[in-house]
Amino acid sequence: MVLFREVFGTAGYLIEAIGATIIVGGIILSSIWSVRRLSRLPTLDVYQQFRQDIARSIILGLEFLIAGDIIRTVTVDQTLTGAAVLALIVLIRVTLSITLHFEIEGRWPWRGPAQEK
Repeated sequence: MVLFREVFGTAGYLIEAIGATIIVGGIILSSIWSVRRLSRLPTLDVYQQFRQDIARSIILGLEFLIAGDIIRTVTVDQTLTGAAVLALIVLIRVTLSITLHFEIEGRWPWRGPAQEK
């Protein structure tokens, strides 16, 4: 049982590290792409695309961070306090994901393109 918790605890941290790497890498790549776009697009368009690119990398990174937290809480920290902390963290991260999705798409995630007016 100790080996199980150790393996999945490490896996949880690894998945969280991947999430953080995705966010940092996304910011770096978005910055590079924006500098390249500056020569051929208006500044406002470059800025808006830059924000959208960063938001997409944050959303993807948050998904990995949530997954890592869930794995660690379910396999390693099996306490009521751990579950409550996980619930709060997931709530905050899901709220961030939803608001970032709204920022990128201009609509809430649960509203499909056919529902827009």
